[in-house]
Order: sequence, then structure tokens, then C-alpha cells
Amino acid sequence: MNAIAGPDQRALAICILASAMIIVVGILGMTIGAVNLSIGQVLDALGGGKGAFIVMQYRAPRVAVSILAGASFGLAGAMLQGALRNPLASPDVVGITKCAGLGAFLAGLLTPPAWAIWTVPAGVVSGALLGAAALLAIGRSFGGGIAALALVGVAISMFAQALMQYTMVLFPTRADQSMVWLAGSVYGSTMTDVLMLSLWLLACLPLLLMAAARLDAGGFGDETLVSLGMSPTRMRGGLILVSVLLCAGSVASVGSMGFLGLLAPHAARQLVGPRARHLLPASALIGALTLLAADLVGRLVALPNEIPAGIVAAVIGGPYLIFLLIKEAGRHD
Repeated sequence: MNAIAGPDQRALAICILASAMIIVVGILGMTIGAVNLSIGQVLDALGGGKGAFIVMQYRAPRVAVSILAGASFGLAGAMLQGALRNPLASPDVVGITKCAGLGAFLAGLLTPPAWAIWTVPAGVVSGALLGAAALLAIGRSFGGGIAALALVGVAISMFAQALMQYTMVLFPTRADQSMVWLAGSVYGSTMTDVLMLSLWLLACLPLLLMAAARLDAGGFGDETLVSLGMSPTRMRGGLILVSVLLCAGSVASVGSMGFLGLLAPHAARQLVGPRARHLLPASALIGALTLLAADLVGRLVALPNEIPAGIVAAVIGGPYLIFLLIKEAGRHD
């Protein structure tokens, strides 16, 4: 009983601590803007007092989108790592995020602006699905190992980025508008964004729950899965599909946010272990906290200007990825 309760209690404590930190960082984020507010004024505004319009219409949506998108990226990373049994297989590292961004960029470019509310999300999903399919197909031809998938993903990401840059050269009037979004930013988030992302995640919830029940099995080899009566292709394909859908919803809201899908699951796994019932809630909360913190740091370090949260996350995530590559190389020597 104690052996079972120990991990559960630890995971619960970590999740409670992360939730408390999300609340603190979220409130701090709502104090900063064209008109700085104290924490007391923010709390008063949240209760409908003075400053409620500024907080509820401009700052609270930014915090809410950061939480929802960060949680979604964290879950997407955990699902993808479980599906591929690859600690480097986060949506941004293997190119899915960049492909989703490319799909959104092309959809916005090739369709009338009035259609953007529908065509951009469709472009995001299409780009993410095509990126995942290309990763699996090309990676399998090179053996499907950790190094092969990482290198193929980097190549796909670079190709998608190059295609976006080439398109921006052809259509320079759209470049300025696109660059901030492609870097990853929650600037200008509205209650409509909160509602749309919430509905998307709610629609993904049944698939997420079904995938979560199979995530622990993703750690077994294909022969073991077959002996248990499970189809490896169907099981892993389902996990990847859920990861792609979660990633697509977040990219549609905040752009190509790098490394969150890598950082959050790794941190969660170190803190609460690999069991899905512990890993997924912790990954979601750590992802939300990381994006909130990245947005807050980006707004503080260059006052009165802002650094997009995606750039802040990349500054942290890039060295961390190098550390993981060195660690993986050491394990295989």
C-alpha cells in the first residue's frame, strides 16, 4: 500500500505545486502592460472592480491562452515520446510544429482574409498531419532509430522553415505579420482565442483519454505488444494522431512555439516518473507554467518592447536539446 501511495502522493504534491506556481505567474503576468497594475489591483479587477476591462479583455485572455497552449504542447510531447519510444521526439524537434506553421501560413496566404478563421486551422491540421506522415515514412526507411528520427525531423523542420521564408520573399507584404506568429507569441490573444482553443481541446479530450490508457504500453517493443494482442501500428498511430491534433490546436493559437513539447515531458518524467496517470497531468501543468514564464520573461527583459515567448523558450530549449543528445550518445557508447 505504501509503495503505491508514495508515487501517487509525490505526483499529487508536484501537480499542486505546479498549479500554485501557475496562479502566481499568471497574476504577475496580468500586472504588466501599457498601464502597470499592482497585484492587489489585478485581484480587484478579477473580481469586477476598477481595471476589470483592461484585465479581463486584454491580460486575462493572454494568460489563459498561455495555460491552454502550454498544457497542450506538454501533452503532445508526452504522447509523441511514448509513441516513438524516443526521448527526443517532441513535436518541434521532429518538425511537426514547423509543418503546422507552414500549413497555416500557406492557408492564410492563398485564401481570402474573410475565410481565415476556418482556413488557417485547417491548414495547421493538414500541415501537422503531413509532417508526421513524412517523419514516419522517411524515418522508417533509415531504420526508425532515435538518431534517424531526430535527424529526419530536423531536416523536415528546416525544409518547412526554408519554404516559409521563400514564400515570404515572394510576398513581402505578409512577412512582418507572419514573423511574430512564426516565432511563437501569445501577444494580442483575445477571449475568442480562449474559446476556440478550449473547444478544440474539449473535442480532443475523448481521444486523449483513450490514448492515455495505452500510453504505458508504448514503452514495450512491437513483439511484446503483439503477444499481448495489440496492434503496434494502430496503437502507436493513435498516440501520434492525438499528439498531432493537440499540437495543431496550439500552433493555430500561438504559432510555432519551440521546445515546450520537449521540456515539459522530460521535466515531468524526472519529477513524477513514467507512469501515464502521473506523467500526463504533470506534463500539462509544467508546459502551461513554462509558456507562462517564457511570456513573462519576454515582456520583462526588453521593456518597453517584448520578446516573443517562442524565442525565450528556444533560448532555454536549444541547450537542453544539446544536453539530451550528448546524454543519449553517452548511453549508446
